[in-house]
Amino acid sequence: MSELRKVALVTGSATGVGRVCAVRFAKLGFAVVINYSKSETEALETLQLVEACGVPALLFKANVADAAQVNEMVACAEATFERLDVLVNNAAMTHFIPHTDLDALTDEVWKEILGVNLLGAFYCVRAAMPLLRASKGTVVNVSSVAGLTGQGSSIPYCLSKAALNCMTQSLARAFGPDVRVNAVAPGPILTRWLSGRETQIAKFLEQTPLGRAATPDDIADAVIYLATATTLTTGQVLVVDGGRTM
Repeated sequence: MSELRKVALVTGSATGVGRVCAVRFAKLGFAVVINYSKSETEALETLQLVEACGVPALLFKANVADAAQVNEMVACAEATFERLDVLVNNAAMTHFIPHTDLDALTDEVWKEILGVNLLGAFYCVRAAMPLLRASKGTVVNVSSVAGLTGQGSSIPYCLSKAALNCMTQSLARAFGPDVRVNAVAPGPILTRWLSGRETQIAKFLEQTPLGRAATPDDIADAVIYLATATTLTTGQVLVVDGGRTM
């Protein structure tokens, strides 16, 4: 296995942070598994960007909230590349619901958000762990400062990220020293998620020492660091929010 090219699987890598992470790993020489659930056109664009780096890539459509689809994706990655070294749990979703509107938090909203943001990450870790243990690999979960502050797009979203942070620590304890598990907790990121919410972002930035929102590249910097540039960091949640929550 050690003679094979290293492999990174990035969930939700059709756009935004996931796309940038996929390309960054490709530039480092990794083969890349590109995952998407709906945005096929954008995923194909990511595939082209990765392949332009001169590395092999696998495009796989899977809803991470579906364990069977996740198992199939990881099995396909193993059959194609024979190993897995990095899992980036980036896929996420939300509903923008005022925290005072409790009646809007239907069972379906809870199931959808927790299904992708929390169970999806767990399903991916569970499927990938045998390969990651064999390669002495690493997991990076893309969380959010919403999981630390309780402020965010909706209560279920905040809860899903808080649980993801806790799961990061639990997994780090359970699978060290073979596998390192960390998380990145961004503040607002300038992606299509926040399109039309410029006023909310501006208010957030009023109390942010560095005075700007994150770009996908900012978050990818932290993901790449945790995945490749440190060997003694595990169970940590690295906040990347310009200093807003310190």
